[in-house]
Formats: sequence, C-alpha cells, structure tokens
Amino acid sequence: MSQNPVFVEATRGGIVESQHRGAFAVVSTDGTLAASAGDIEAAIFPRSAIKAFQALPVVEGGAADRFGFTPEEIALCCASHGGEPRHTETAARMLSKVGVGAEQLECGGHWPSHQHTTNCMLANGERFGQIHNNCSGKHAGMQALSAQLGVDPSGYTGVDHPVQQAIRETIQAMCEVDLTGAPVGFDGCSVPTWAFPLKNMALGFAKLGAGQDLPKTRRDAADRIIAAVREHPFMVAGTARACTALMEAVPRVFVKIGAEGVYCACVPHAGLGIALKCESGSSDAAEIAIAGVLAALPVWTQEEQNALVEMTFHRLRNRREIEVGALRRSQGLADLSIQT
Repeated sequence: MSQNPVFVEATRGGIVESQHRGAFAVVSTDGTLAASAGDIEAAIFPRSAIKAFQALPVVEGGAADRFGFTPEEIALCCASHGGEPRHTETAARMLSKVGVGAEQLECGGHWPSHQHTTNCMLANGERFGQIHNNCSGKHAGMQALSAQLGVDPSGYTGVDHPVQQAIRETIQAMCEVDLTGAPVGFDGCSVPTWAFPLKNMALGFAKLGAGQDLPKTRRDAADRIIAAVREHPFMVAGTARACTALMEAVPRVFVKIGAEGVYCACVPHAGLGIALKCESGSSDAAEIAIAGVLAALPVWTQEEQNALVEMTFHRLRNRREIEVGALRRSQGLADLSIQT
C-alpha cells in the first residue's frame, strides 16, 4: 500500500525537522470527485469536524425555533469554542431558554482553552464547569432537541438515545453513507462518533453548503446554519483560533476542525465540500493543510486567495519569542491545482 502524501513540513535550523502526511477529498454536490490525494476510502472518525451535522436536526426539527435560538446561538451549536465569556454566556442563555441547568449537560468540564480566560478565573478563585467545555453549545442544542422530540434527556449522549439516532440518520443522509456496522467511538465530550470515509464527509459538506436536492426543510435549516456561522465566526472557535481567523478572512467559506487532525469545509458559492485528515493527528498541521487545499481551488477573488495562502505558513517561536522555524505546506500542496 502506498503512503499518503506529505501535506505539511516543520522546519528548524534550515532543514525539515518533521513531516505530516494525510489524505483529502474535494467533492461537488452531485458526488463528483473534483480532487483527492491519499486514501480517501479508509474509515476515520470525523470528531468535532461535523458539528454542523449534529446541529442540523436541532434547526430542521424545530427546536431552534421553539426555544428562540438566535443566529449566534445556532453558531455556538457548531462550535469547539475557547470558553471565553461570550461563549459561556451564550451557552448559559441557551440552557435557560430550554429550561435546564449546566449540571444536566453530559459533556464534562475543563478549563477554557483560552488562556487569558483561565488566568482570570484562577485569579478570581473560580472553578471550571461543564459550561466551559468547548462543546457546551452543541450539548445545549442536544438538550433542546431532546425536549423537541419529547423524550427523557437523561443519557442523551448514548448511542441508542433518540437524539443520537436523529443525528446518525442525518449524517447518513447528508453523506450518503450507511453507518450500519460502522466503527463507533465516543468523542471527548462523550457523544458518539461514527467512522466513515473522507469522500463521504466531503460530499456531506458540499450538500450542507449548496445542496439543491435536499428536502426544503433541510435546505432551509442548512442555509440558516451557514448564515449563522458566517455572521458569527467568533462563536465557532474564538480569539486567535484558526477556524475563526479563516472565516473572518474569507467569509465565503465554512471550516470546522475536529480532533486528531481532521478538517472539513464547504464553499457554498462553488458547490464544493472538502474533508481531510492528517495522519499525525496534529491540529496545527491540519490548519495549514486545509488552507492549502482551499487555496488550490480556482473559485476565489485575489484578496481571498492571498488570505488563504498566507495561512499556509506559520512562524514557530520559542519561549523567548525568538523565531526558530516554521510550519508550512509541502511543495506538493503548494503546487496543487484543482480544476472544478
């Protein structure tokens, strides 16, 4: 079996210190494979990269309207946020609308990944809670979906719970994949994650962004989600985070990272979906790689193209802020030219 190609290189002292291999697929709404590299048929866990699919039944099924979720709150349903005050206040507002408390979430708690917020909490003698979990917005949405379905929310993270079954059916329909017998694991926030191929993830994102063949209720829900993340990219990640920075620089794209080097994206105006996986599991490498694949698409203005190319190179600095190397796209990714 041939190796996956090198996507990203880390340099130090003028030489390549390490490499990150991976695979990607670019797919149109009709399922045409526009471009790919590496093994796109292997089953992988998408992790948090497909939170938009987990949010889709919340909007499509009427829970978002029933509880009056704003676009900002819908965007938080799709987030892996940094736990900044705006994130936690929004999540708390969502829970209040549903009529549940943070103690009823099943995501577990951790310190905010946004270091300044954590420092402020420590200085004030505060402790973290489940509301600070980077997935608290998604879980607030799941609580709303449970109420809309009229089922007991206890155990809503279980594979057989109606909430997770609704999400599973959504993933199957959007990605045109049969998850019967597919490997299933549990994410860091305790919800199920099913493994399936990158090419199907990319198809799902193409349809999320511009799927003309979706039923009207699903099409409308997908449009609301895309509009929400475009209007509120900060909610999807946060300060100095790649997803937020990329969508702020290029608002016509929706991107979402997942753990262990997964990234998904859609380009609605071009009818394209992208999914990639870095073998090393490096989030930093995946951020460079998704910018590189997006930059290879001939669908951007010059300003958008320049912004994407700029994100394919990160300077590496040590603890004294001395530049010691770089993380950059490989030459193969730099030379990539995708015809759509």
